[in-house]
Amino acid sequence: MTAATPGTGRLGAMPRHALLLDLTGRRVVVVGGGPVAARRASRLVDDGADVVVVAPRVCEDLAELVARGAVRWEARDYRPGDLDAAWLVHTATGDAGADAAVAADADAARVWCVHAGDAAASTAWTPAVARVDDVTVAVSAGGDPRRSAALRSAVALLLDAGDLPLRRHRPAIVGTVTLVGGGPGDPGLITTRGRRALAEADVVVVDRLAPRELLDHLDPDVEVVEAGKSPHAHTLTQTQINEVLVERALQGRRVVRLKGGDPFVLGRGGEEVLACLEAGVPVEVVPGVTSAIAVPGVAGVPVTQRGVSRQVTILSAHDSAPDWATIARLDGTLVLLMGVGRLAEHAATLVAHGKDPATPVAVVENGTLPGQRTTVGTLADIAARAAERGVGNPAVVVVGEVAALADVLGPHDRDTGRLPGTRTPAPAPSAAGPAD
Repeated sequence: MTAATPGTGRLGAMPRHALLLDLTGRRVVVVGGGPVAARRASRLVDDGADVVVVAPRVCEDLAELVARGAVRWEARDYRPGDLDAAWLVHTATGDAGADAAVAADADAARVWCVHAGDAAASTAWTPAVARVDDVTVAVSAGGDPRRSAALRSAVALLLDAGDLPLRRHRPAIVGTVTLVGGGPGDPGLITTRGRRALAEADVVVVDRLAPRELLDHLDPDVEVVEAGKSPHAHTLTQTQINEVLVERALQGRRVVRLKGGDPFVLGRGGEEVLACLEAGVPVEVVPGVTSAIAVPGVAGVPVTQRGVSRQVTILSAHDSAPDWATIARLDGTLVLLMGVGRLAEHAATLVAHGKDPATPVAVVENGTLPGQRTTVGTLADIAARAAERGVGNPAVVVVGEVAALADVLGPHDRDTGRLPGTRTPAPAPSAAGPAD
């Protein structure tokens, strides 16, 4: 049996050899039927082991594993011979004498033994494990399971958020493409799954309105391909973007297509997915926070509001020729993306098709970014107000009664915490009543 190193008095000072085992189809014996044994057995099942449980009785969780055929149960006490052909044994009976007997038999048979009741008497230890995709991190903190679990959880969070170096440095046999919605601009609004995809990327094909600050966190040798688009000025055509995605992936590289907003909300993500599928390239879509909803929201404009608007229509407004007559008749909220350049034309067209000229309009520039600014007006005067203030892209235009809420629910003053234009409330009367 392995014992604690003389003079240390601490399990953490013992020399250990860290190793990952392939238990697929291999016999592992779990002695004991309580919750600890159940946790060990469940993890072993997940790892593909052939699990045999030896115990007179089993707890509910173990009984469930038995019922679905995940483990085999010998309903009796442990006896010599149970470890025959075993690769590993976990003993967790709660009986010190029984666990010691299992550990002694395992030592004699040269079978690794995890002793749940006495870590110092073990020849193997079960670490706390964090698994994110194909990354496995095992944490063992000096024989202190709670400390190990806390460290494991912290590492798992960093892995999940893409805050650790996840990028592979060996080319894959088959490359991949991941379309990542970066959100409306603030880099903190990308999803954790999107951030993790960036941390794994070999190539990033990036849009002009994507959260570009995130590029600063990439490895220096990650290839960044500019695919920015602005009205009438494209770095790459859509066909060229599709070709880049497919070409890099066929080289065995992990490609991330980083977009602003959501890939499938006026982002041409569908075209890029089809191009990958036609080329046989594995492709995944990571949704993002769309600016059509988020940008009005941070400006205090809910696109739906009980008693005001129960539906929302999102329209690409920079070069499209929609059915304005139908749109003007719709109830609810109209959100125009890329519509600032033709704001006067669109406002006049809506009025010409019957929309009330007094309909509120809010134009939110640089939503979620430090330069965020909101201009409010009506269909009758919003174009003149926007021109006077020099409103420009990127901006989201909201048409409908909810736009008037920008003055009510808009951002609070950062210093006072009050809404803009509100007065300092009068102090509450003293509990003692007015002074004489």
